[in-house]
Amino acid sequence: MALLCRVAAASLRVSRSRPLVAATVRASSAGAQYQHILVEKKGERGNVGFIQLNRKKALNALCDELMREVGLALDEFENDPEIGAIVLTGSEKAFAAGADIKEMVDKTFQECYAGNFLTHWNHVTTGKKPVIAAVNGYALGGGCELAMMCDIIYAGDKAQFGQPEILLGTIPGAGGTQRLTKAVGKSLAMEMVLTGDRISAQEAKASGLVSKVFPASDVVDEAIKCGEKIASNSKLIVAMAKEAVNGAFELTLAEGNRLEKRLFHSTFSTNDRKEGMNAFVEKRKANFTDQ
Repeated sequence: MALLCRVAAASLRVSRSRPLVAATVRASSAGAQYQHILVEKKGERGNVGFIQLNRKKALNALCDELMREVGLALDEFENDPEIGAIVLTGSEKAFAAGADIKEMVDKTFQECYAGNFLTHWNHVTTGKKPVIAAVNGYALGGGCELAMMCDIIYAGDKAQFGQPEILLGTIPGAGGTQRLTKAVGKSLAMEMVLTGDRISAQEAKASGLVSKVFPASDVVDEAIKCGEKIASNSKLIVAMAKEAVNGAFELTLAEGNRLEKRLFHSTFSTNDRKEGMNAFVEKRKANFTDQ
């Protein structure tokens, strides 16, 4: 099946308007090849990593090889000192319409349990650099889960979000029941998971799932602008801020406040905290060095 996945995506390669960080046919640092994603540096300073899912005919169904390539690309950007934020997107028709069901249909419980099926998807959540999802079209099942793994979600005005696994006789398996509930609350999450119903971009914003909605043609550019704004700050302090906010999802209020205080105090050991405050006092722009 993985071979079929690779063959199907081979016909989808498109011409690129600028040099790629890791071209779709070039071996990555881990020795793999990008066949299902496009990877570039974006922004005026080239400081925003850009990953585009590229299985258009399959509506960017998340086959195993594609998700492994996403992990490799994230690692490359994580280790690139020029990159301060990462944008993850799909096509205008589909961010990702779900996991690749053809890869799942014949799996057994023993295979899933022994192989920790889908566990490697969580790699999206482990980096220190912020990841912004730019969602157009369908973000369903695994696609919705992938978007929710990102730190910020921007949506095109025609985007649709949903967890329709119940219609296939299963349930979300990559965080859908957990992250969706934390984002939109129990009632809406329960309705979406138990019925398979979708919500629009506007409903997603109203419920807190996405932060902003833009015209479909603008959402990627707006996500890159957000990435540039983040990348202009100290990468060290951005990582601390991300850790503190993520702590709110996993810790009690008291524990989260303790984590925040420790990280806040830690900023006083950095050159960038001193530079930032001095720049404010001196009424000039800060020159952060990520130290």
